[in-house]
Amino acid sequence: MAIGFKLKKTERILFCASKWWGDPDFPEQMEYPTVRVTDEDGDTFDYPLTFICQINCEDIAQFDPENKLPHEGMLYFFGAIDEYIGYDSPTHNGIGEWPKGSFVVKYAKNVNFETFQSCMLVDDDDQTLTEPEMEMEFFQCEDDAMTSRLLGVPYNEDVRNAYPEYISLLHMEEDEGAGIRFYDCGTLDTMMKESDLKYGNWKKTKTYLHSL
Repeated sequence: MAIGFKLKKTERILFCASKWWGDPDFPEQMEYPTVRVTDEDGDTFDYPLTFICQINCEDIAQFDPENKLPHEGMLYFFGAIDEYIGYDSPTHNGIGEWPKGSFVVKYAKNVNFETFQSCMLVDDDDQTLTEPEMEMEFFQCEDDAMTSRLLGVPYNEDVRNAYPEYISLLHMEEDEGAGIRFYDCGTLDTMMKESDLKYGNWKKTKTYLHSL
């Protein structure tokens, strides 16, 4: 079984909680992920990936009886998705498999409210660059459910056939409430082999965008 989730707006402070958008809450030694970009003049620079969500793994333990995911600590997802949430972006990743480094998964083994800090991205005027954080509500669902979820398999059969050894670590559907649109009824899957997931090889992911 997979773990579906719904997003809802909230006034609660979601520090060290499961949340979508907002700012990630990091242990001191963790660095914010970036992707290397080359501009029109041939100059290269590091561009911050969009923080998508963090999962406090205690929140999903009851929905993961097969223990495929950690049941403690924090799991983070970042991706080069600015253009799919309405922003200009120096990167473009279209339909198909995305280049390595365009999507990053991070994991912290323990959550410590005393030492974790929110990593805030701001512009030159110290204004936040992130979308308002949203609360995540989890539920159990089928592996191929047409909903945003953790685990399971890509919804599209062609993607499943192209990656037969992979499961979806994060399956993203379009969401008007969250402002996400992948072309025409598109889906974004970040996938791992189950053997890599078992040993926490978080760098060994593949990300694929499918659209009708």
